[in-house]
Amino acid sequence: MNVRTTRFGNVDIADDRVISFPKGLLGFSEHRRFCLLEPADDSAFFWLQSIDDAALAFVVTDPSFFVPDYSVPIRAEQMGELGMSKLEDAQVFVIVNKVDQTLTGNLQGPLVINTLTRSGEQFVLAEKRWNTRHPLVTLGVKSATGTKAMSA
Repeated sequence: MNVRTTRFGNVDIADDRVISFPKGLLGFSEHRRFCLLEPADDSAFFWLQSIDDAALAFVVTDPSFFVPDYSVPIRAEQMGELGMSKLEDAQVFVIVNKVDQTLTGNLQGPLVINTLTRSGEQFVLAEKRWNTRHPLVTLGVKSATGTKAMSA
């Protein structure tokens, strides 16, 4: 499948790489089909690209890379809605934003994806321990060589 993007031009993805969000994402309920674009094999950040809107894409990451004790409580009915029989079939991502020199993750609104059916849902966690702008990484300033440093 050929996916048109404003950031990467036309990208060819396999049909089985489409992730469906039947309820859409918060604020984007009309957008239901996405694909995950990996900028590099060892990247911690990915692009969740809308298949139907070339301009709509979110930077996402697996929150366990940055917040080891983060977990998403998934109720039995939510597992059923996602078609999951066991928790091991779930992959969790969070949407990343840049606030000043910090990359933050929306830990209160994780994306839970059934890795077998590639169907997902954005959850809204009631637990106040997590927020929508949890610091993940602080970006460094440019050095004399022009490269940037990052710290976790």
